[in-house]
Amino acid sequence: MEEKSKTLTGLATATFGTGCFWCTEAVYQEMEGVESVVSGYSGGFVENPTYEQVCGKATGHAECVEIKYDPKKVTYAELLEVFFRVHDPTTKDRQGNDVGPQYRSVIFYHDADQKALAEKAIKELNASGAFSKPIVTEVSKAEKFYVAEAYHQNFFANNPNQGYCAFVVAPKVDKFKKVFKEKLKAH
Repeated sequence: MEEKSKTLTGLATATFGTGCFWCTEAVYQEMEGVESVVSGYSGGFVENPTYEQVCGKATGHAECVEIKYDPKKVTYAELLEVFFRVHDPTTKDRQGNDVGPQYRSVIFYHDADQKALAEKAIKELNASGAFSKPIVTEVSKAEKFYVAEAYHQNFFANNPNQGYCAFVVAPKVDKFKKVFKEKLKAH
């Protein structure tokens, strides 16, 4: 499984959008088996977009992260489990106070296995009643990923006292650490 998305290093790639990429990056950086997390933009039609352009809501891009992970240590299904727990996949183009298409819930799949696992997870979660509303997460083929500006990388780690980080990102990271204790990297 996931053979097509593996690189020569044995790492696989996952690309997710859960609203603000600062939150997503901070959570996955704590997960065992995740080797790197890069914030960026994907899913749109403007080449080499800037943060300001993406925030202008006219590029079609979502704020997302590209994750390189070791499938021997963490499965794509486990990454998806975290994906669905750390944001609200039932709100279209919105996460909390962040509103616009750049904040949409999206899974960019890199191969047929990832697509099948994402669609299965959505179907099972909807059938289980895990959420009070239907999941609106977009499942789309991975397109070109544009790395966000340098100041967005490792944003939470570099700016823990910044207002958004303290009041939005930190609680999500804390929730992840409590719910997924067994999946945390050893520090």
